[in-house]
Amino acid sequence: MVKHSEFWGAVEAVFGSAYGRSLAQDLVLPELDATCVQALDRGVAPERVWALLCEETERSDAERWIFRSDPRR
Repeated sequence: MVKHSEFWGAVEAVFGSAYGRSLAQDLVLPELDATCVQALDRGVAPERVWALLCEETERSDAERWIFRSDPRR
């Protein structure tokens, strides 16, 4: 399970701080008919939102799993 903090950390790591926040606020994820921010506010699991964001923006497998690269896990 991905935490909200992990979601935002992955957004920043993959897209950069400014662009990542802009994507999360502006890009509508067709499957949810909502932006990332709207979906999270509605209670959609951060892991699902992240997966859909990665799919919509055609991220690589390495980028999709960036939140799992913490060696403490």
